[in-house]
Amino acid sequence: MLKCSTSLWSADLGNLAAEMKRVEAFTERWHLDVADGHYVKNLLFFPDLVAQLRPHSAKSFEVHLMVTDPLGWIDPFVEAGADILIFCFDAARDPGEVLQAIKARGKRTGVSLRINEPIEVLEPYWNELDVVCVMGTELGIKGASMDAGIPDKIRRTREIIRQRGLKTEIEADGGIRRETVPLLKAAGADYIVPGSLMFKEDPPQMRQWLASL
Repeated sequence: MLKCSTSLWSADLGNLAAEMKRVEAFTERWHLDVADGHYVKNLLFFPDLVAQLRPHSAKSFEVHLMVTDPLGWIDPFVEAGADILIFCFDAARDPGEVLQAIKARGKRTGVSLRINEPIEVLEPYWNELDVVCVMGTELGIKGASMDAGIPDKIRRTREIIRQRGLKTEIEADGGIRRETVPLLKAAGADYIVPGSLMFKEDPPQMRQWLASL
């Protein structure tokens, strides 16, 4: 069954603790988008806020660094309670250095790929990757439709992971809708990043629907 890394960006931002409590039993982990206003034209979650949210959940915190300097933000978010750190591949001058820094702090690693970034750019880094986050929409935009080529991109990612005998998880983020989720599951995604699909619907019913696919 598809697992959920639920995006708190789509929660009621004025009542995050209550929203987390409402959804806690129906998600495997939490996805926290971080945006610095430079790499993407948006401002989202920051370390002090993540630290304040940390006591409200026993589930893993997955921090998605949509920032120009991912290396410089590792320590602040590790200290705030991050368990998984995903950075944007094209934002890193040396992706290997960022992966090693995350590993050195005992955390799980992840890379996100923009729609137009091919899977092949990850060729030197597969053995260091715990999560590959395949973006289905442009970064920093909420409510957009998923690019039609994403299921095929996930299939190719799944085949690389299978051929290499790895346990790297594939996560689909962006454009997560009732009509796209079955396509993502069939393509081989392990996780989806639901936002409104979780918070605007009834969480137990949504999970029942996922289990039925």
